Amino acid sequence: MKNIYLIGMPSSGKSTLGKRVADALHYHFVDTDKLIVREEGRSIADIFAQKGEAYFREAERRVLRTIRPGQSLVVSTGGGMPCFHDNMIYINATGVSVFLDVSVETLVARMLLHQADDRPLYRQADPDLFNTLQQRYQDRLPFYSQAHITVTGETDEEDVLRQVGEYL
Repeated sequence: MKNIYLIGMPSSGKSTLGKRVADALHYHFVDTDKLIVREEGRSIADIFAQKGEAYFREAERRVLRTIRPGQSLVVSTGGGMPCFHDNMIYINATGVSVFLDVSVETLVARMLLHQADDRPLYRQADPDLFNTLQQRYQDRLPFYSQAHITVTGETDEEDVLRQVGEYL
C-alpha cells in the first residue's frame, strides 16, 4: 500500500492525526523529526544550535530518502521538510501527500500549550509569534499547495481516510 505523508506547519496536527490514521489503516506511523533525533543522537533544538538549519535540512533530506514507496507508512514530516532539497517532489512520487491547512490563530494557540520551546524556529515567548508564523506559512504555501489532498480547518481521521482512500 502507498505511504501517506502528512505535511503542514508545526502544530498543525500531523503527529496526532497521523497516529490515528495509521491505526485506522493498520499502517505504521513514522515521525521524521523523531527519526532525525535518533540518527543524530540529540534533540532538534540541539542540532539547530550546534550545526545550524542548513545541516538540519540535509538531515531531513537523508531521512526522507530512507522511506521507500509501498511501506504502508503514515509519515509525519517536519513543517519545513517539503520546502527543501526537492523533498516535495520525492514525497509526491513515493506516496500520497496530505496538507493539513490549519489557521495561524490555531497554530499559535497550540504552540502556547506546549510544555517547552521544542521548536527552534518558533518561541513561545516571541511577542511576534503570530506574525512570524503568518510569514512562514505564506513562504511555505507554494510547497504545501503541491499536496495531492488539502484538508482545511479542524479535521478528524475519518475525513482524511475518506479523501486518502481515493488514492490508495
